[in-house]
Amino acid sequence: MALQRSLSAIEILPHDADEAILVGRVWSNELGGPCPVVVRNQRVLDLTSLAATMSSLLEIEQVATKVQLAEDLHDLGELNEFLSGQAGRLLAPVDLQAVKAAGVTFADSMLERVIEEQAKGDAGRAQEIRAKLAPVLGDSLRGLVAGSEQAAKVKSLLQDMGLWSQYLEVGIGPDAEIFTKAQPMSSVACGDMVGIHPISEWNNPEPEVVLAVRSDGKILGATLGNDVNLRDVEGRSALLLGKAKDNNASCAIGPFIRLFDEGFTLADLGRLRVSLLVQGEDGFEMTGESPMEAISRTPENLVSQLRNRNHQYPDGAVLFLGTMFAPVKDRRGAGLGFTHEVGDRVEISTPKLGKLVNFVDRSDACPEWTFGTRALLRNLAQRGLADRA
Repeated sequence: MALQRSLSAIEILPHDADEAILVGRVWSNELGGPCPVVVRNQRVLDLTSLAATMSSLLEIEQVATKVQLAEDLHDLGELNEFLSGQAGRLLAPVDLQAVKAAGVTFADSMLERVIEEQAKGDAGRAQEIRAKLAPVLGDSLRGLVAGSEQAAKVKSLLQDMGLWSQYLEVGIGPDAEIFTKAQPMSSVACGDMVGIHPISEWNNPEPEVVLAVRSDGKILGATLGNDVNLRDVEGRSALLLGKAKDNNASCAIGPFIRLFDEGFTLADLGRLRVSLLVQGEDGFEMTGESPMEAISRTPENLVSQLRNRNHQYPDGAVLFLGTMFAPVKDRRGAGLGFTHEVGDRVEISTPKLGKLVNFVDRSDACPEWTFGTRALLRNLAQRGLADRA
């Protein structure tokens, strides 16, 4: 079964794109390097007159207003010309920012993390363990606010039952799990391949909302992300989180960051429903949904645990907010649950942020990451833009 590989502007943009302030990055063939851009009327406009990097752009005071009012911007071409490769290509809408993620932020995903831990990475044992734990943990965790007095009571109850887990500790305890998902400059974009480590036989996409956070902790906007996850690797040991999460092409972000304004606010973010569609060349199809209203910690709380007096990010950060979607639909056989196959098409979408589309391959078959921070700074210097980085 041949899956569609080409993308169009109308397919990936928010439904109300004409009213949205959409910023991101492209590689421009015309200019010979990466550029921060704004998308207007499906055209890509160069923002290097304001800043040469996304990190610097998002540090500008009242950036949404300044981008919205910016005039006489150089027109790099139609968005479709970047999606086809004619004018260049889309890049992840972040560059020098730290790429961080919050884990176990939804009750349903808490249950699945406990199952991974109990199964020790064996997908075949997951269904049996799920049947035993779901009636107890599912009812106990539903609607809990992490760090609350009620959460502390549930923790005590589960400990007495011998059901406590390190995943429940970060899921409903006072301290969130905040980890490094990927290195700055390593994230892949909409339309790119995403990588699954070749040792993994049990893995999944994680559809998430991703916050754009300024160096002072102010939340400026949001985009979509795929926190590609190796369930068998993390299930063997939580100390393998880095190997489960940070691999070549394992972090996808995009298509664009939507900046907050009167038409899209942090309150609107809390009402988003993030959808997932996985289509395989074998005819397999899976769908899912992750409503932000079900999150156990607010975005503001998670950002306060990310950036504070104990931990700063002078170049800003992006923060994956976690997912409640943990796929269990059998693929390779009864009771084995879901895992990716090479060639899968993964769509993560919500009307206000658009659609992030990627294609699955092994991480050692995806293009190597070669354009890092030094390459970016050299490129900007050659183009006379180093003072705007």
